[in-house]
Amino acid sequence: MMQRESPYPMLAVADAQRIIAAHMQPLGTEVIDVRSGDGDHGNPAAEGRVLAETIHAPGDIPDLPKSAVDGYALRSDDGAVPRRVLAEITAGIAADLTITPGTAARIMTGGALPAGADAVVMVEQTAEQDGILTVQRVPQRGAAVHVVGQDIAVGEVVLSAGTRLGPAEIGLLATIGLTQVRVYRRPLVAVLATGDEVYEPDAPLPAGGVRDSNRYTLLAAAREAGCDVLSLGIAHDDAELQRRKIIEGIERADVLLTSGGVSMGTRDLIKPLLAELGTVHFGRVAFKPGKPTMYATVGGKHVFGLPGYPVSSLVSFEVFVRPALRRLQGDVRPDRPLVRVVLHDAVTASPDRPEYQRAIVGFADGQLVARSTGAQGSSRLLSLRGANALLLIPAGTQRYAPGDMVDALLTGQLA
Repeated sequence: MMQRESPYPMLAVADAQRIIAAHMQPLGTEVIDVRSGDGDHGNPAAEGRVLAETIHAPGDIPDLPKSAVDGYALRSDDGAVPRRVLAEITAGIAADLTITPGTAARIMTGGALPAGADAVVMVEQTAEQDGILTVQRVPQRGAAVHVVGQDIAVGEVVLSAGTRLGPAEIGLLATIGLTQVRVYRRPLVAVLATGDEVYEPDAPLPAGGVRDSNRYTLLAAAREAGCDVLSLGIAHDDAELQRRKIIEGIERADVLLTSGGVSMGTRDLIKPLLAELGTVHFGRVAFKPGKPTMYATVGGKHVFGLPGYPVSSLVSFEVFVRPALRRLQGDVRPDRPLVRVVLHDAVTASPDRPEYQRAIVGFADGQLVARSTGAQGSSRLLSLRGANALLLIPAGTQRYAPGDMVDALLTGQLA
């Protein structure tokens, strides 16, 4: 009997990641409106987009000296003498008056300081009767005054290229009056499920069949990574059908993800097809779960062949695909955070490959503590339920006890 062996060498995780990173360049750019989330503008939402340009402040903020509190604008060198109140100044209106010796003006937070005034005393430290102001404490020059450019100076770098836009960044752009910005384009990710045994979740399931969880999991994961997505459905184990689907995905999308069909069975067709259509850069990785993970390029497009087991598919996505998708969007920090955690439960290493075990990480007694999600089988999707971390367990015979520390890749918010 002839023994069938994979033609692809087994790569270390770091080597596979380097190969992928070397092929990833940001996609083209587009201009979007940062107000797109207000319901009145039709452009794609700005949240999560990555800036393709560095933004400089067009002017000083504040543009005039302004009061930091509700109180009275006055001349500090008048000391504690009573002052005559000339007017009230509200925010947004530049008062046409001058504070002369022995006078003051009532002023609201954000109100422009009138000429002649050099300080503001908060209302709690004053008394006013019949238009005459007395102060309980004499303010220093510049007290409670926001000076020109204090918050943002003209020409200052407000946001650098590569910044991911969140609420604060969108607020900054609105503050400086910039509504149109250039960002990197979102990748369009196509997802194709393969296998004769795979059925839609709502279809009748024959004996031995499995419901297609991988495609919906990967579509959701790609969306979470900031991408637009396209479902290519299920392609059964027919070479011509899968070839057509692969070509369709490559023509329509920037990245194609397939699930299943990448192992060594006689019906595992994805790797041979991609070897015909383009270049397979690697076909096996020394890690668990997900050894048969592959990466290929076809006509400048990226293809990731992910395993058919649900856990292997999503873990491979986290380790290899997600950073690539972030790089395509211009993200200068594409990787998930890597942290040290304390084990709550005992963990056993895999003897032949490093393993990414699923865990739930949260703070306890001032430390990040990792709780195992239970049995770590490749088919047990329950091991990913609630998981927000992957524990990086080196290959070997070591058994890690509760209290030991290991590295963990954070994949979600802390529990």
